[in-house]
This record gives sequence, structure tokens and C-alpha cells, in this order.
Amino acid sequence: MRLLILMPVLLCVLQGSPAASQESPEFIRVADEPLKTAEIVDALVKRNRQRAEALQSYAGTRVYKVKYRGFPSGRDAEMVIDVKYQSPGMKEFTIRSETGSSIIVDKVFKKLLQAEKEALATEAQKRAALNNDNYKFAQVGYQETPSGLMYVLAVEPRRKDKFLYQGRIWVHAGDFAVVRLEVTPAKNPSFWTKNSEIEEAYTKVAGFWLPRSIRSVSAVRLGGTAELTIQYNEYRNVSAKQVNNLSTLKSAAEPDSAAHNVD
Repeated sequence: MRLLILMPVLLCVLQGSPAASQESPEFIRVADEPLKTAEIVDALVKRNRQRAEALQSYAGTRVYKVKYRGFPSGRDAEMVIDVKYQSPGMKEFTIRSETGSSIIVDKVFKKLLQAEKEALATEAQKRAALNNDNYKFAQVGYQETPSGLMYVLAVEPRRKDKFLYQGRIWVHAGDFAVVRLEVTPAKNPSFWTKNSEIEEAYTKVAGFWLPRSIRSVSAVRLGGTAELTIQYNEYRNVSAKQVNNLSTLKSAAEPDSAAHNVD
């Protein structure tokens, strides 16, 4: 049960996630795009590095839920936690409540928290980083949203690695930040799953794009599905330090607001 859910969602913890979406009719053709793929990726990598250096701390609340339907019986569980982050790599989790299956709580939720702490290590970050060392990028198009212009990129892993993914990412054209993911694992995380899909969305808080929600659905080889969702709520105490020479590129994006979501 743990492997059915833990490994796909661990990709999100490591800035790597899962399910390729089909092309939407509202995408604008690649030929019309203001920036080339290499320019977008270079800006994304640089700005990610600058944001990681600038973010000093934050606090928030999360709600973890699992619905498993399959052999030998269905199970559900929920856990609510508080999280505190402190740069350069410390996260503290406080459990508010636990309900439902104790197996899911102990073998899925708590394992995810431990994996998230381990993912802060430098080597883990390097292995899963969204950059040219780990991925190939191609433009699908770009998309106008209420939050501004989004570049849509197809990402392909350079190797079969359980910490990498394939699918599509949405990059904010003004901030050069990933604000949405629809991907699948580059490597099947478990024999017991036929496929896993993950969707992740981000919200902008005090100038930083932080996770808003994760949804992972895995098809179980013996029949049935396992669905895990994580809802990120009540971000607070977000602090940052000044980073010199913050890069900017011209784009067709609208000026961004202090805080908003992307759907």
C-alpha cells in the first residue's frame, strides 16, 4: 500500500512529479511565442536558484487524504499537519489530527513527511532539479490565463529515474516559475501499479510560488485505484532576503499581483 502512493508523490516533494495532458485548443501556436525554449528554460533555472536563495522561512497547514478502492477492501485516511520551514534546509512538522486507517497514516503520510525532510539534502535536490542536466524541453505553446501568460513546455527525462517525470509544465511568463504540473513518473515506481498520474498547482504568496495542491492517482495492478491529495492552506510568516541582480526578461505577461492562484 505504501509504494502504491508514496513514490509518485515523492516526485513532487523533490520538485519532480507525474500525467501528460492532451493539448488544449486554447494553446497558441509555438511560432507565435515571444521567447524561445532555451530562453525560457535558462530564465526558469536562474530564477528558481534565486528564489531558493531568497526564501528564508514560512509556515502553513496541510491536509493529507487517501482513498484506496481495491483488493482486499477499501480504506480511507486523513491527516492534518502544521509545517515550518527555515532556510537553508529545515522543516518541522506538527501533527494536528489523524483519522481513518492507521496503516495509511503510518505507512504513507508519515513516510511522506520523512521523505520530504530527506529531499532537502543537496544531492537529492541535484538529482531531481528541473534543468537541462536532467530534462529535455520542447514548447507546446503558450496560454493566456487570469494570472497572466503561461508558457507550456513538454518535459522529457534524460534517464529512467524514479525521481524524474515526463509530461507538461506551465511556466509563468513574468516570474519564470512553474505554476502547474501534469506529469507521470519517468520510471514506474512499483510493480503493483500500472500507471500513476500527478497534478500539482501553485499559488503566489509574498512573491513566491508555493504549492497549493497535489493530486496523485495510481491504478493498481490487481484492480482498483489509490488516490492521494494534499491541500496546502494558511501560508503565513513568509520571509525573504534581498537577492542582488534578480534577472528579468521581457515577455508578454501582465504585471502580477501580490497573491493569486493558477488553475
